[in-house]
Amino acid sequence: MGSIGNLPYWQVNVPENERTEECPEFLRSLSVKDIGIISTPDSEYKRATWPEVQKIVAENRLDAFRRVPSDLRRYLEYTWKLKRDYGSVMNFVLTQRLHWKAPVKPRGKPFEFDDDIEILWNDWPYGIDERIVHLVVWTKFELAEDPVTTDLTDEARAEIDKYVRKTFGSRIPQDRYIWFKNWRSLKSVHAVEHFHVMLFDPDPKFVDEITNGDVPLCRKI
Repeated sequence: MGSIGNLPYWQVNVPENERTEECPEFLRSLSVKDIGIISTPDSEYKRATWPEVQKIVAENRLDAFRRVPSDLRRYLEYTWKLKRDYGSVMNFVLTQRLHWKAPVKPRGKPFEFDDDIEILWNDWPYGIDERIVHLVVWTKFELAEDPVTTDLTDEARAEIDKYVRKTFGSRIPQDRYIWFKNWRSLKSVHAVEHFHVMLFDPDPKFVDEITNGDVPLCRKI
């Protein structure tokens, strides 16, 4: 693991004239998992189907989600630059994506007020069927976790489920949307509460409506 053929992992999926002898700083100190992904040619990567996505979420195997290798490389480079320029990914998300002021304080109880919630595209979605829309629901309020398992409490899970059914289930068949909340160890942004919603082949007009015309960063850079 870590190279393909004679190529070191940081040169895989990179045009020959853009390869560097030394590993770029943003690709150093990666986990074994990330090195394995980065060193895989895009041509060998298989995107997860909607049934596979549903199964991963149903079994709570969220660590099974992967990004397309070249997308993971772009994601790691971009977040490295964000940390350099903004101090942290959280600061960037707060100031440039959510436009919320720190410290973040809710106006009311969970899901009571719309202005305590913001729905945006996932800027760097997983390597899944391209018909699947991956959204992130950001909240100013905390979503209660069990202190032992760090998983959502039954009450918090019920609150999210009710919100998702109301917001998405009223416009999309039940078998075409799914939600999950990442384990704490898998979160890329820890200080701003959020959970994920995936929609299979939704009406683009509905997505524009629900996100206020948001465009993911991966399409802008």
